Amino acid sequence: MAKSFHYRIRKIHRYLGLLLGIQFLFWTIGGIYFSWSNMDEIHGDLNRRPTPLISIKSSFISPSAVIEKMKSVGQNVDSINDLKLIQLSGEPFYQLLIKEKLGLTHTNHSKTPEFRVQLANAITGELRGPLNEFEAIAIAKEGFIGSTKIREVKLLTETSTHHEYRSGPLPAYAISFDHPSKATVFVATELGTIQKIRNDKWRIFDFLWMLHTMDYQGRDNFGNILLRGFSIFGLFTIFSGFILFYVSSGRRKKSIQQQ
Repeated sequence: MAKSFHYRIRKIHRYLGLLLGIQFLFWTIGGIYFSWSNMDEIHGDLNRRPTPLISIKSSFISPSAVIEKMKSVGQNVDSINDLKLIQLSGEPFYQLLIKEKLGLTHTNHSKTPEFRVQLANAITGELRGPLNEFEAIAIAKEGFIGSTKIREVKLLTETSTHHEYRSGPLPAYAISFDHPSKATVFVATELGTIQKIRNDKWRIFDFLWMLHTMDYQGRDNFGNILLRGFSIFGLFTIFSGFILFYVSSGRRKKSIQQQ
């Protein structure tokens, strides 16, 4: 009976170890890479030039005047969700996240709110549209520390869940530099600012992070079923190892033989 129990525990432990061994290896490799890496380098912060300060000597126009100007050109401004002061091409600009009300929907005949970004010169109040390619490249060069030789420029209008710019505001220009790290700077056209800098070390981090979280769809969901299941199986493996150690111990065998 004891031998049969010992055999079953050993078999359960062996197959659980085989099932979880590869994933435990991924977790360990990922943990080593995460803990031994400079996160500022991975996030591209070491290649990001500090945002230049805006002089307080400038005579800023009131945001209310900007909103009135938006209304005067036919923009239906309902409310403001966010307001920031940024620097664009050496000049201060307001970056307004506004909510508009569009036309009636076909389903419930109610107003549908939408958010969009409006850039306005903080001194003159002049409204401007999204960045063009040349302006985005200029901003990327100004904000990137390193070689300014451009390798490739792409306009992104959509991204997949595995793209390195996933969840970033679109449209955006991806400006890749001829740099040892193969860095790519992402500039949102409507926001007028650099959103992310990605490099080879981040790409390795991202791949290992996907293996670590076991989220093979979006990579950032710690609550996915696969990870929960493997975590529970991991506990079973540990407990079965404790039980196997106990039933295999010499002291217990002597106790059974004496009986």
